[in-house]
Amino acid sequence: MIRTTALTALSLALLAAHAGAQPATKPVFWPGKGGPTHDGIVPEAEVARVPLEWDSTTGKNIAWRTELEGQGHSSPVIGGDMVWFTAATTDGTKQFVYGIDRHSGKVVHHNLVFENAAPEELGNPINNYAAPSPVLEEDALYVHFGTYGTARIDPANGKKVWERRDINVRHFRGPGSSPIIYGDLIILTFDGIDQQFVTALDKKTGKSVWKTARTTDYGDLDKEGKPTRDGDMRKAYHTPGVFEMGGKEVLVSIGSRAAFGYDVKTGKELWTIRHGGFNAAIPPLRFGDMLILNTGSERAHTIGVRIDDKMTGDITESHVVWDREKRNASEAAPVLVNGTVYQITRGGVVSAVDAKSGKDLWDDRLAGKHVPAPLVLGDKMLFCNDRGECFLVKASPEKFELIRQNQLGEQISASPAVAEGALFIRSSGALYKIGK
Repeated sequence: MIRTTALTALSLALLAAHAGAQPATKPVFWPGKGGPTHDGIVPEAEVARVPLEWDSTTGKNIAWRTELEGQGHSSPVIGGDMVWFTAATTDGTKQFVYGIDRHSGKVVHHNLVFENAAPEELGNPINNYAAPSPVLEEDALYVHFGTYGTARIDPANGKKVWERRDINVRHFRGPGSSPIIYGDLIILTFDGIDQQFVTALDKKTGKSVWKTARTTDYGDLDKEGKPTRDGDMRKAYHTPGVFEMGGKEVLVSIGSRAAFGYDVKTGKELWTIRHGGFNAAIPPLRFGDMLILNTGSERAHTIGVRIDDKMTGDITESHVVWDREKRNASEAAPVLVNGTVYQITRGGVVSAVDAKSGKDLWDDRLAGKHVPAPLVLGDKMLFCNDRGECFLVKASPEKFELIRQNQLGEQISASPAVAEGALFIRSSGALYKIGK
């Protein structure tokens, strides 16, 4: 009896200790919107484990569904036991960070990050006040709400380490650019109607390291020397990328009317490409000695830019190799698979383009409106729409082939994430774990 009592007491103590333990923060499975390689490609070791069929009506392969409060386009990031993303009230007066246990779906953190007395109206039906996606490291989660603030969160407890609320622009139609991490820097993009610049902060302290204003000639001044439409054609929502080019680590950043290459360590402008687009929101891609850039929304172009050691100054005429003028994505980031760029417009036109030449290979159409970036699952791609439909399409340069259609039944505007063979999809009202 004594031995049984002792064992029972020990068991209870161990259970209590486990219940009070902090969730693990490592390894980092999905550090940002584009995953571990920043390009939407799911690691090969995970592909075979991810289910390709699910249905919210029958519950097939739906491990759990957790209801959410507020709105947000921000995509989940995953580290250790936790899934993280941001949300905001419809009016933008409160902005939150969510931390959800990826095993059970339990809400561990739903913490208020910022309060705003009088947020600027969005002025459009698409955006919201939690559109930028966070980025994650083992010891830090960085959340960004544009002009409303940036903060470092301790993923062990969900508390703020530092915050910055003094980096401000007028977004006019809401924020959209997500932060990226490079070394000890967190890099933020601000293309508002009044100011346009890129800035880097020390990720440990939040202190400013460099700030570089756009040198774009927008060509939009009226007779009085003021920007037309209050500067509406100057804004963008771009998330940049960093690539080794000509012996330098170059930050490739696309604003309204022009794209830039900056020395990522100092912010020095290295080169620029003039283009006619605005509202740029698509991250850059790289294929060998070629950059693939998207110039914006509505009649956006996709251009191929040659990479060499002569990229300095205005390289519009010297380095733009090809220019695709129609049926280009505006929100959903394209993916690059074996030399082919696959992209989808908001209206559902999906196309394949040869990355080297810009030649059209095929195009077709998927139902609904498409904002989330697709995922690459080996030789398949996953596209999700505003109806909760998710389409598996063959990643083939030869022809369009729809493999399967799955259903969640709720609007999807955030890009999916993957961890240990499970898909995590954020809908307008819930977070889903899809697993075998």
